[in-house]
Amino acid sequence: MWKPTNQPQTPGRPAEPERPTTSTPSAPAMSASEPPAAPRPVTTTTADQATIGKSLVIKGEVTGSESLYIDGRVEGSINLSGNRVTVGRNGVVAANINAREIVVLGKVRGNLTASDRVDIRSDGSLTGDVIAARISIEDGAFFKGGIDIRKGGQQQKANGEDKPVASSEPAAVGARA
Repeated sequence: MWKPTNQPQTPGRPAEPERPTTSTPSAPAMSASEPPAAPRPVTTTTADQATIGKSLVIKGEVTGSESLYIDGRVEGSINLSGNRVTVGRNGVVAANINAREIVVLGKVRGNLTASDRVDIRSDGSLTGDVIAARISIEDGAFFKGGIDIRKGGQQQKANGEDKPVASSEPAAVGARA
């Protein structure tokens, strides 16, 4: 009889301390909630990226000051000069895109201008010209157009000539780069 009585008491006893233990971690859980508050800004960083969903169609000019993920259809122009534009696998874009970084996973028809880089992934398709400091085209990607690699700090004049932006570096250093 002691054994059956001890067995229910043994689970009953740990269950009672587990409740206070559960209560005690509730306070640390609040403390634990505070550290996840630190990751929440990381989530906020992800929230700094706007998304155009699969069923959305946008016709016109898209501008703003946050990154953009396009999984739907956009026609017109996209100007997010300091941010990243990602055309998702389902994305279909018929627009000129101007951004810091452009990633093509879907289909783009238009010219791309990136101050940093352009990535055309294996499932991506681009028909148009690219102006960027760096470009990456994965095996299997489709690309039809021209590529103009610009060093950082170069701008294009109205007549099509490159004009270096004034910098404090000596010209010889710029020539070596």
